[in-house]
Amino acid sequence: MYNSKLAELFEEIADMLELDPKISRFEPRAYRKAAMTIGTLQEDVGEIYEKRGLNGLMELSGVGKSIAGHIEEYIKTGKIKKYEELKKKYPVDFSGLTKIQGMGAKKALKLYTELNVKNVDDLKKAIERHRIRELEGFGERSEEELAKGIALLESSKGRMLLGTALPEAENIVKKLMDSGLVEKAMVCGSTRRMKETVGDLDILIISKNGEKVMDFVTKMNEVENIMLRGPTKTTVWLKIGLSCDFRLIEPTSFGAATQYFTGNKNHNIKIREIAIKKGYKLNEYGLFDKKNRNAVAGKGEEEIYKALGMDCMPPEMREDRGELDLAAQHKLPQVVGLDDILGDLHVHSKHSDGDSTIEEMALEAKKLGRKYIGITDHSKSEHVANGMDDSQFLKYFDEIDRLNDRGLGIKILKSGEVDILKDGTLDLKDKTLEQMDYVIGSVHMNTNMDKEEMTKRVIKAIESGHLNIIAHPTGRLINRREPFQIDLDNVFESAEKNNVAMEIDAFPDRLDLNDENIFKAKKYKINFSIDTDAHRPSHLQFMRYGIGMARRGWLTAHNVLNTLPEEKLLKVFKK
Repeated sequence: MYNSKLAELFEEIADMLELDPKISRFEPRAYRKAAMTIGTLQEDVGEIYEKRGLNGLMELSGVGKSIAGHIEEYIKTGKIKKYEELKKKYPVDFSGLTKIQGMGAKKALKLYTELNVKNVDDLKKAIERHRIRELEGFGERSEEELAKGIALLESSKGRMLLGTALPEAENIVKKLMDSGLVEKAMVCGSTRRMKETVGDLDILIISKNGEKVMDFVTKMNEVENIMLRGPTKTTVWLKIGLSCDFRLIEPTSFGAATQYFTGNKNHNIKIREIAIKKGYKLNEYGLFDKKNRNAVAGKGEEEIYKALGMDCMPPEMREDRGELDLAAQHKLPQVVGLDDILGDLHVHSKHSDGDSTIEEMALEAKKLGRKYIGITDHSKSEHVANGMDDSQFLKYFDEIDRLNDRGLGIKILKSGEVDILKDGTLDLKDKTLEQMDYVIGSVHMNTNMDKEEMTKRVIKAIESGHLNIIAHPTGRLINRREPFQIDLDNVFESAEKNNVAMEIDAFPDRLDLNDENIFKAKKYKINFSIDTDAHRPSHLQFMRYGIGMARRGWLTAHNVLNTLPEEKLLKVFKK
């Protein structure tokens, strides 16, 4: 899959272009727009180019003739001439350095100019020698923050966002199935459990043509090199930066193998202990009797759990959090599914930092089966996102009314993602907020407050009487920015008292709340809203990642606001 690499290259081109004052600000912005489109695209641009050529690429939002040409050049040669020319001028690893929290391209260039810092390793050495604090515009605190950023970056090495890994895995499975060589192929491991980040891929295969299958997988475009080649197991390194194991499984053992390779490790240890206590032996080949001669079950996962006296739980629940006890008692929760979702309550348009019109977002949501969509563009304090003031919001509401009057076949709800300011007040006037169907509040600035201050800030906003949902409640960006300091128990308690819901932001680099915090929040009588935080039509497909997080947190449809029909939803908000 070319998407992640191309997105990285276009971001770095934009970084380098912004360093030249002679370059129009629109040029780097165009590259960033293309990077956002490609980096979050769930379909491989290589496949798009193969099927529809340059015209297909130019159908993508933000991809014009020039950038489409760059994509074609990279697919054909593995290089982009413009990028290579810029790197001669700026021999700095902007891609690596700007992944560090608090580091932008201009800071990276200053460090290169002043200290010859070209990459993360150079930066580490400069920090160790305390050379950063000596520079104008940095100081001791900046040096400490950069050190923390490097530690966060290094702790996440080798793990990829689910939103990048899962589409790649699905693309590979589709190619296997389309090849005619396999009867069945399934993604297992942490990807199947919908864990927020993935360390590697596991794909299990049933086939009568094992040798041809292993030959096929080693020749896939997605493969960079072959790490191990065998008759029943082949391991490759994928171009996206992950290893992938392909295992050939006998049909009679496929259920046992999927159970075993789905994990997690502790869940598997517990279920094997249960099997032993019941007089069986369980492994990746099946469930066997005491003498290990006759297979009691193995073809399907469900029959293994059933033979052990348990219900089969969804893969997302298999984290050794008590699910096996509930399965034995036949009390597993009926966790929420994608089909339960009727609307999306956090969506952006061109009115702030989105890429498409309100109508375009609404019609795409309609295609996905949504019955309503909440448009939640930013308020004025979010300058980098082109936030709107009160008068702009009123015009925005008028546009939504006109679209609803036209009858698009989907209801558009009026809302806004309103900044919770440093003192806990909201970023718009009360009379503006009162015209919204509901209000989403979020923290974007001054995120380095201490725990007590941040907690008071958010609780004050919750108690204002205007908020309905707290968006991405911890503010984290996976692998890039730590959650801000906040006492979630106090926040949840206040949300319960004030009928304010907590969001599960489904954007792949947020997934906030995460599954552990969802578990914590379930102790309180609060609702949740699973939303995409979409900034373009293709992002509306991210809902499945939020659903995955909710299922990992054992939420049912009853816990989730946007499973309600519009009329019931608005009644909840009015309370």
